Amino acid sequence: MIARMATTRAPLPRFPRDFLWGVSTSAHQIEGAADQRGPSVWDAFTALAGTVKDGTTAAVACDHVHRYRDDVALIRDLGVGAYRFSVSWPRVLPHGTGAVSERGLDFYDRLVDELCAAGVRPVPTLFHWDTPLAVEEAGGWLSRDTAHRFAEYAAVVAARIGDRVPKWITLNEPAEHTLLGHALGQHAPGRQLLFDALPVAHHQLLGHGLAVSALRAGGADDIGVANSHGPTWPASDDAADREAADLYDVLLNRMFSDPLIVGRYPEVIAEILGAEVPDLDGDLKVISAPIDWYGINFYQPTKVGAPRAEPTPTEFSGLTLPSGLPFSPRPIDGYPTTSFGWPVVPDALTELLLALRDRYADRLPPLLITENGCSYDGLDDQERISYLDGHLRALHRALEAGVDVRGYFVWSLLDNFEWAAGYAQRFGLVHVDYATQRRTPKASYGWLRRELLAQHAPGAGDPGPARG
Repeated sequence: MIARMATTRAPLPRFPRDFLWGVSTSAHQIEGAADQRGPSVWDAFTALAGTVKDGTTAAVACDHVHRYRDDVALIRDLGVGAYRFSVSWPRVLPHGTGAVSERGLDFYDRLVDELCAAGVRPVPTLFHWDTPLAVEEAGGWLSRDTAHRFAEYAAVVAARIGDRVPKWITLNEPAEHTLLGHALGQHAPGRQLLFDALPVAHHQLLGHGLAVSALRAGGADDIGVANSHGPTWPASDDAADREAADLYDVLLNRMFSDPLIVGRYPEVIAEILGAEVPDLDGDLKVISAPIDWYGINFYQPTKVGAPRAEPTPTEFSGLTLPSGLPFSPRPIDGYPTTSFGWPVVPDALTELLLALRDRYADRLPPLLITENGCSYDGLDDQERISYLDGHLRALHRALEAGVDVRGYFVWSLLDNFEWAAGYAQRFGLVHVDYATQRRTPKASYGWLRRELLAQHAPGAGDPGPARG
């Protein structure tokens, strides 16, 4: 049963006929079956008191390993053309390297076969934050060696499922894994290194470049990455606020896009890494090897000002920021917020896409929105419908302005384990009762299914903006 949809809305504008519609999940957040894989940094992190707000773990999560057929049926019935999931590195290589788990690879074999049989394109992400614990204990992403171990793992996965997988994602949100996991300690592995975490960013990007090479060697020809991006707004026109916002923008946005797209770091980052990385120029050649498209995870803009005078930690978007940072995020007033307290600003997506087009010009690969979504409670989730409707219209405006966006993936198919927030935040189009594992499509699922049917209807309306 699908929850009712109480509000009638104008249909979405028409998108290009070949536009790729999809939904996204990640392994640690939904798979469960923790006893069938090696431990990850998130298993160690959630075992510590106080790291997850509700004290939960992802040991069972959505039990997707045992219920994947039901979940694929939900994807098929939704009418999307693609499913973005992540492969659990410790499920494939329990120790991060060495012996391969055939049981783990068999699961992804079955999942890919089920998707193909349902007419849904599998889009695996190779790394969504669940570093094998053995790799972490050997240095983790602070160690250059991890980039090479990651490429070996990529080759193992490609050898098993590459014959049925046309589209690959190497990394998910290296910015968050660097800053939340290694700089601020609010995500696994819980390190609080502040600016000493920058090598983690570099080694992830190097791992991406090495994995691209491994995937190409395995025959892949449709490879991208999923970086988080959002506009950074200065708190005022004051020079100190603008300077702080510029630094924040470098750390959250350009530190990850510049090396991939133009083969260099922003100057302030290059100066720091130049003393840390013996062959920075050589690494950048690997990092900037051509990719076929560039993925964007978008949730919200950020307003940033100069550091505040208070010498105490501050709360921001569910995070506790330490004192002494060279910038101070500020609340964005005048907009509705999600259950997570994130501002809902659809026009910021248009702004972001136009800014990327203007910054990188003809060096910008085709784009995919690899994540966009929101947390709200309830089955009759009209707020989620409004959020998705607004962001898809904002995306369409960017298409009309000539930005080459090839697809859109909703986060997320299922309610799931939301990292340090535990199970308190619900991002899914489908409600999950964690006690019974019953799946119930929400009103937003029904709304999106109807909109996709309208998009696919032959001869219905304008075919959408032409490709640039």
